[in-house]
Amino acid sequence: MTNLSQLEDIAAELIHTFEINSPPVPIEIMLQRPKPDMWSEVDITELSVGFLRTGGHFSPRMSLARLLARHIIQSEWGESRGLRDLLKQDKNEEMLKAFARMLIMPTSMVKALSLNARTAPTLSVHFEVPEEDARLRLQELATRL
Repeated sequence: MTNLSQLEDIAAELIHTFEINSPPVPIEIMLQRPKPDMWSEVDITELSVGFLRTGGHFSPRMSLARLLARHIIQSEWGESRGLRDLLKQDKNEEMLKAFARMLIMPTSMVKALSLNARTAPTLSVHFEVPEEDARLRLQELATRL
């Protein structure tokens, strides 16, 4: 099993644990109301404007998704699933960014869309993510859809 496949499985488990069945994935609520053995509650009102990328519509949600990914990795829950080991191999954070995209655009929810809806502009609106991240996610899923 590749690292990406393992990350996909962990992301799916997390989405299931939070009982999320449809987009948009409530990243803010997940950060603020973690399940037992997860991260400490995050007060997103204390985040600086500089942290939340403002490169376009929905960019702050991707910043929060990356923050969530970091909290998951550092949590007891993430540690028990080997996330640190999976992600430490990539020093430039590309795997972390991919994991954040998996969390905010879960495979099962992308697969649930019709073939015609599996475009970057449609995913962007449907999952409330920047179009560039939607495009990258579709590329990551190209062999699985």
